[in-house]
Amino acid sequence: MVTLTQIPFDEPLGRKLARSAGPGLSFYWLGQAGFIIDANGKRIVIDPYLSDSLAVKYRNTAYSHSRMMQPPLDAEELGPVDLVLCTHHHTDHMDGETLHRLAARLPELRFVVPAASRELAAQRIGTGSNRLIEVDAGDRMPLAGFGLQVMRAAHETLERDENGYHRFLGYGLDFGALRLFHSGDTIPFEGQDDEILAFGPHLALLPVNGRSAALKAAGFAGNLTLAEATALCRRCSIPNMIAHHYGMFAFNTIAAEAIENARPAAPIDLIRACYNTEFRLDGS
Repeated sequence: MVTLTQIPFDEPLGRKLARSAGPGLSFYWLGQAGFIIDANGKRIVIDPYLSDSLAVKYRNTAYSHSRMMQPPLDAEELGPVDLVLCTHHHTDHMDGETLHRLAARLPELRFVVPAASRELAAQRIGTGSNRLIEVDAGDRMPLAGFGLQVMRAAHETLERDENGYHRFLGYGLDFGALRLFHSGDTIPFEGQDDEILAFGPHLALLPVNGRSAALKAAGFAGNLTLAEATALCRRCSIPNMIAHHYGMFAFNTIAAEAIENARPAAPIDLIRACYNTEFRLDGS
């Protein structure tokens, strides 16, 4: 049986991370789609956005990207990191300011990036291609203490570059007894269920901010709604879900209360991503 539990803590996240994580599988939310995964002595970071680069980019525009919540720590406070995964090229998932600081501090650190975004990734990270692990949908490989399975994502469409590489990706992380799925930014698409079912995750990290015609017309692609995300888990027999990608930008979010209110009727164990919380995934 696999269980997902929440363990609140009061100390700063950086201080907690400075202690040895020990065995097992622990998660910490960085905001938006960003997570730290501490697994069996390895630290994996997915889609870290720990700067205000988008607030600068969109200053004095109709769509302010000022943060609703400050990041829970600085890039330097992430401590030793064994691997960084970026699901796609949008700045809140592949943030040059955050990634460059990590690359400069940790010269052996490598970055998993979509092959479709390799040049942009190298530019933002400020490193040579030797530190990039380029992947595309369908790839499977062993990495830092886990197996990686790369899947498609549709944000809001399934897009490929001129070489046929998928622009948007999701990642399945296989730790042996426990498997988790980070969808990246996505909406439902044909064949999605089959790909996820074949991987068989125990936990899904899914965006729930939804989408609208107005935001799409303004150039901002959307995501799963909360109802779509929980239905996806039900169809794919995923027992646990952490809802994320909310609470960052006021024009493109969902209220935390809406997630909490949906929990009792959810067809799976639904938990809302939040700061100052360790999420533990345990299996027997």
